[in-house]
This record gives sequence, structure tokens and C-alpha cells, in this order.
Amino acid sequence: MVVLSQPAALDHYSLIKTCKPTSAFTGIPVIDLRDPEAKTLIVKSCEEFGFFKLVNHGVPMEFIARLEAEAIRFFNLPQSEKDKAGPPDPFGYGSKRIGSNGDVGWIEYLLLNTNPQVTSLKTLNIFRQNSEIFRSSAVNDYITAVKRMAFEVLELLADGLKIEPRNVLSRLLRDEKSDSCFRLNHYPPCPELQALSGRTLIGFGEHTDPQIISVLRSNNTSGLQICLRDETWVSVPPDQTSFFINVGDALQVMTNGRLRSVRHRVLADSLRSRVSMIYFGGPPLSEKIRPLPSLVAEGEESLYKEFTWWEYKTSAYKSRLADYRLGLFEKTATTSQ
Repeated sequence: MVVLSQPAALDHYSLIKTCKPTSAFTGIPVIDLRDPEAKTLIVKSCEEFGFFKLVNHGVPMEFIARLEAEAIRFFNLPQSEKDKAGPPDPFGYGSKRIGSNGDVGWIEYLLLNTNPQVTSLKTLNIFRQNSEIFRSSAVNDYITAVKRMAFEVLELLADGLKIEPRNVLSRLLRDEKSDSCFRLNHYPPCPELQALSGRTLIGFGEHTDPQIISVLRSNNTSGLQICLRDETWVSVPPDQTSFFINVGDALQVMTNGRLRSVRHRVLADSLRSRVSMIYFGGPPLSEKIRPLPSLVAEGEESLYKEFTWWEYKTSAYKSRLADYRLGLFEKTATTSQ
């Protein structure tokens, strides 16, 4: 990343120099969830990209539209009203700061817990005290439908990998103690960008997702980019009717590196706001994360040390966004002998 001189309004934000225009990447795998070959295509996509677009997903469009409308209504509130739902702990409303380690972005967000067993005071403040502002039913309907779809994706993935039982992955998200969360992101338009010829503002810096799987949906504003295996960054064409699935770090470990978590980032737009909603499917905090035995061939070594999800999550959130978080949990040549 090249940090450049910038207008005063953009002080403390990260700018990257665009060496050449990044056109929309046409090679993103598109998978129909009802395709008889979906299990094979999901595995192939996760091996090659760690990422794919999912169509014919079964999530009602009215759930999607209603939640987006609620999100826009919330983010359009006066700053003083939004601040009542913050600062994040980690749940609640946050703006500009991403985590506690110095990362910033051209973003505001709302982070919610999807586990009813764990109550966040910030979540209660949003949904109870401000029920006229943000209706919890819109979130609940959407998350319930997206979870059902995520379970199906993980079970098809298990089928494609020939893992038994087929719920070996989905059960971790179905567990009542699943440590999953849901994030609504808003990237406001940034008119100052028009004066930054050849430079682009970072909305959310490059990173991988720590969890097992991430399910992303956004409006029709571009900005999402993924990093290919050759280290090339490419722009993902937006599609407000479809979902994008990310392989997370935990799934990379559980498949012993066969599937790779995808590095991705979001760039700001000068004229249009971007709204995205992401379900992060995580296992229970006490769950031991290690390569599944059926995916480690005879004579092959495990690439990773065993750890609990709590240990990895704690370590990951102490790091910067762009850090290689799994490095601390890889086995070295010495320790694997």
C-alpha cells in the first residue's frame, strides 16, 4: 500500500496509488445452489479463489430489501443518534476506527451478535430503546434465512470434499453456542476523491476473515476487491440480488490448507454510498480447530497447531487487519518432525 499526500478532509485515511485502472473481474465463479453439480463447483471455487458468487440461493428478496432499507434509515440518522448505539464493545455502532490497533477506514458500521444466548447492551439499546429506528424483525428474518443457506453451502462443501458426516462443518454454526456475528457496513460517498487523480481511498483495508465462512450481500455499488493467488487485486462486479461466499481462516485450517481464506478489501466511491451486510459463521469459543483427519492423507503432516476458536479469535483481534494471522499457528519444519 502506498500512502500519499491527501486533502485535509482525508487526513489519517489510507490512500492507494492505482497503477492502472482495475476493471471488473469476469472470472468470479458463479454457482447455482440448485445445480446438481454445486458440491463439486463449490469445492473447486474454494480451492482456486476462496470465494464465489451464489445465485438461486433461496433467501427471499423481500427480506434483503427490508433490511437494506432499515440499514439506510439508521445510517442516515444524525450522528448524535447513531452514537447512542456506540462505542462498539465489540458490538454496537462504530465509525472510522476498525478494531483497536490503529486501522481506520472510510466506513461506519453496526456489529450485532447473532447468538441469543449472549446479550449485548449495545444491541439491546438499538432494538429496544430505538425500535422505531431499527426493527429487530428485519435483522432476525434476514439472518435466519442466511443461516439456513450457509448451512446448506457447508453441507454441500462437505459432500464435495467427501467428509462424513456431512454436517461436520454446519453443526459448528448450528450450535447454540456458535460464536457468529452480523455486520452492517456503510461506506459514504467521498466527493474529495475526485481531486485525487489516480488514487483511491480505502474503505476497509485488506484482510482475511477469521471465521469458518462469511456470507456477504451488498447494494449495487462497486468497491469490493479480492486478491488472486498471483497477488493481483481484482474488482468484484456488484450484484445486489446474489450472495458472495468467503472461505475464512478457520476453514483453511480445518481443510489443512486445501481451501484458502481470501484476502479482500473495499474501496470508497466518490459519488455513491455502498451498503453491505455480512454474516460471519464462527464455531463455539471452546471448539478445537484442527485439520479434519479425513482431509489429511496418510503420511501427510498437519500444517497447523491445534487451537481453540477463542485462542485464535483473541490473537486475530490483537493484530492489524493486513497481518497474516495464521502465521502464529502454523507448524514449523522443526515442530512437525
